Amino acid sequence: MYKDYNMNQVTLSLDLEIYLEKNDIVFIINELVESIPEESFEPFQHNMGTSSYHPRMMLKLILCGYTQSIFSGRKIEEMAKDSIRARWLTQSQMPNFRTINRFRVNPHVQDLLKECFIHFRNQLVTQKLIDEEAIFIDGTKIEANANKYTFVWKKSINNYEDSLTNKSKELYHQLVQEQIIPAIQNEDEPLHLENLREITHSLETEVSNLTDKINNENNVEKRKALRNKRIKPRKYLKQFRDFKTRTQKYQKQKAILNKRNSYSKTDNDATFMRMKDDHMKNGQLKPGYNVQIATNNQYVLAYDVFQNPTDFKTLIPFLETIKDNYFKLPKYIVADAGYGSEENYQAIMDDFERIPLITYTMYQKEVKKKYRTNPFNVTNWRYDELLDVYFCPLNRRLKFKRYSTRIDKYGFKRNLKLYECESCKNCPIRSSCTKAKSNKNRVIQKNYNWEYFKAHAKALINAEETGKIYKQRKIDVEPAFGNLKANLSFTRFSVRGKDKVVNELGFALMAINIRKLTAYRQLKSTNELKNKDLKMIFSFLNPYFFILETFGSAS
Repeated sequence: MYKDYNMNQVTLSLDLEIYLEKNDIVFIINELVESIPEESFEPFQHNMGTSSYHPRMMLKLILCGYTQSIFSGRKIEEMAKDSIRARWLTQSQMPNFRTINRFRVNPHVQDLLKECFIHFRNQLVTQKLIDEEAIFIDGTKIEANANKYTFVWKKSINNYEDSLTNKSKELYHQLVQEQIIPAIQNEDEPLHLENLREITHSLETEVSNLTDKINNENNVEKRKALRNKRIKPRKYLKQFRDFKTRTQKYQKQKAILNKRNSYSKTDNDATFMRMKDDHMKNGQLKPGYNVQIATNNQYVLAYDVFQNPTDFKTLIPFLETIKDNYFKLPKYIVADAGYGSEENYQAIMDDFERIPLITYTMYQKEVKKKYRTNPFNVTNWRYDELLDVYFCPLNRRLKFKRYSTRIDKYGFKRNLKLYECESCKNCPIRSSCTKAKSNKNRVIQKNYNWEYFKAHAKALINAEETGKIYKQRKIDVEPAFGNLKANLSFTRFSVRGKDKVVNELGFALMAINIRKLTAYRQLKSTNELKNKDLKMIFSFLNPYFFILETFGSAS
């Protein structure tokens, strides 16, 4: 006997919710998106043209697709037609892939996703799934949707531009000497784009005048002489037109680069970065973005995208993004040694007024016995505070010489104190102590501001309470990247341009949050069901235990 199955019988459509499990992932998606106030969707409204799909429905559909590792607009369209989950979320509305892709890269979606993260965090705080004492920050590099072999390097542009400047200046001097064009500036000044345009215009005028003379001249010999005279100006004109075009090209490329060292021609916002080694241990330079996230209990609470491949320059702007767009910064800011710098420590403690639980690059090395017992380490040298003097391994004095200020390429100023040895002459251990020339004494520099921050960070990490929080970093923020890349299979962006990349990353990170919360609720429900069954069993067996206990004690 079979269950009733008839394709020709007309049936009424039923609510698709009955086909979904109790703690299905779509219920969390629906709960999250419905918690966003209607005012957040107002920027999507328009009064012209045909009616559009509700952005609340579009947001639910794309989040559903990303939770299932579906990132293609066409595949999300197929999911909207075939998946019971998607059909329930959209109430059987089926937007096509163009509509999905346009919504995904819409500039207003960025603010909508921020609202998602804010409301999601509020739910986690209410349910006591996270604490508000600390955030754990880390970054990873994700490959851009760009060609790996079409790139522009700042160093190459500078070299080409220098070569072009020298060639154009040399040709300009030849033009002036041969009296083809008049002098337009001093000989020592380089030629700028305006100068090249002026020279090009002068040459065009000269060639045009000679051409008119040739056309108006009937004498064959004179026409031949005029043609010969026109050869050089035409040759120079071609070269200066090329110089002008190349100069414009280099200026445009430098404007795209801004402070970066490289960019991809197919995605100008992507920077070439050193990605993690592949299975053959080959590190490769690929166009990508530096993704920064802040987590607590493995939930991603905030994110941002940077074009700078180094982490230590992203911390301050990322903290400002969190403070301005997501939530109030917690008491502790936890990160690894890649963020440990004087500028970051100073900003967190002075500007943000928070406690940094961040190591620095040399921390692991400094705690080792070999480093602490090395006599040539300046940090191990004896220091006399009253005399402000250091003593080298041979007990020679290094006296204060002068103050020094250094400003890095990013504009951060460091104040240093320089100490010079009284005499390194005839020193038997000179080769082990310094690489300076033989006629110069050993000079050391001390940045006491940096030394204070390092000592403060070391004390915090070695303390019991704060050390426990710092140790949690590896098991908190790292699994988020594991879930993103390994479990969600999000290893490459599918859109181009930083703003669009920020949108897509928001969908992907919210997807791993939803998956994690779903798994937690399902596990909690299973445990509650088991506990309920155990209670029923014990309540059923309880009278028998009572009888056994009573008669057993009587006997």
